[in-house]
Formats: sequence, structure tokens, C-alpha cells
Amino acid sequence: MTNATKTSTTSVTTDRNAWQWGFTQGAEIWNGRLAMFGFLAAALIEIFSGQGFLHFWGIL
Repeated sequence: MTNATKTSTTSVTTDRNAWQWGFTQGAEIWNGRLAMFGFLAAALIEIFSGQGFLHFWGIL
């Protein structure tokens, strides 16, 4: 049986959604989110323009 009034001794000191600099878990989560957004933007440009991403920007 557990005691309902017992408090946990471990505390959460970092928020995974907080913007953090360096090689932290939060920074890597934001890096992944922004990479997914960039990939989606490139795919939508290619679908709606009928050109590749580099051709759309005039690089090739």
C-alpha cells in the first residue's frame, strides 16, 4: 500500500519544450521540429510549382 501524502524527491528541472542553446534535449527537439517544417515547405514548393526546390529558387 502506498502513502498518498508522500512527495516525490525527484524534480523536473528542465522543460523539453523550452528553447535552449547547446547540445541539450530541448534544443534537439526544436531542431527536429524545424527540420520537419523545412522538409514540408520544400515538398509543398515542389508539388505546387512543378519544379524542384533548387530550380524554384533559380539556383539550377
